[in-house]
Amino acid sequence: MKICEFLPSEPDLLWQYSLQLGVTHAICKCAPELTGLNAPWDIDALRTVQKRFTDAGITLYGLEGDQFDMTRIKLGLDGRDEDIERYKQMLANMGELGIPLICYNFMAGIGWHRNNDGAPSRGGARVTSFDLADVPEGLTEHGEVSEERMWENYTYFIQNVMPAAEAAGVRMGMHPDDPPLPSLRGIGRILYTPENFDRALGLVSSPSHGVTYCQANFGLMNADHENWIPHFGKQDKLFFVHFRDVKGTAERFEETFHDNGPTDMARVLRLYHESGFDGPIRVDHVPTLAGEANDKPGYGNLGRLYAIGYLKGMLQALDIPVE
Repeated sequence: MKICEFLPSEPDLLWQYSLQLGVTHAICKCAPELTGLNAPWDIDALRTVQKRFTDAGITLYGLEGDQFDMTRIKLGLDGRDEDIERYKQMLANMGELGIPLICYNFMAGIGWHRNNDGAPSRGGARVTSFDLADVPEGLTEHGEVSEERMWENYTYFIQNVMPAAEAAGVRMGMHPDDPPLPSLRGIGRILYTPENFDRALGLVSSPSHGVTYCQANFGLMNADHENWIPHFGKQDKLFFVHFRDVKGTAERFEETFHDNGPTDMARVLRLYHESGFDGPIRVDHVPTLAGEANDKPGYGNLGRLYAIGYLKGMLQALDIPVE
């Protein structure tokens, strides 16, 4: 497996920490508001970010999240064809630069959502949490969007971009809806059950079409890891792993320390290995520890250092090869 870290687009302390921990593969969101450059459909902008990593001794392995505004694509609005062409150009650029992975989602209007970023955890650490009862009532500015409409928009998107991904040699790993619920504030979601991932995979046959297995979200779907990890592994559809845990249900949950949740973390790591997965894995959504400002809920530095050490130690104990 390749241990990766989700790093900002410019050198900072976390780059140094990662190198000191022996983590030399980066996942990055290269949206203009984060890089100060054009979106990655501009190859010079993407090359600039890649060079920053290369100069530091880090390999930019993949992109994650919306690299530019995907609203028109996800909601099927006028202008989506122009945005899809930009997306295809981004994939071509990634292929030319040797960046083999993009982790993407299809959450429209409301993305990754929590309504508490300071829930108390072990020893006074703070974690993010979600309670459906605390979600504001009423629709968003996008109005009512049915789940089937979202399926139509996703089908249009994936069938248009997948040939470009395959031609570029880029793997597209779809990330679950987070939280994995059928809708939020009237906007339908599609990737909230493991069976829906099978439905999505069935829309187009391509070696570039696969899954980001965010194991906490699959856990909230009540997916049996013993079944679903080998299920995707046998098809060579496990492209990326987000290694984290939560306790609760999709309607009400909180993040946990990696060693303090309900999941047998050693067992899932062995399942990935036994299922043939040797790709990128990264820790995700960590607690904020004492002395940190909690200005990056779920992404504090100290919690990530702890989680990476935990992951590396467990992989070594399980005799699973690591890059």
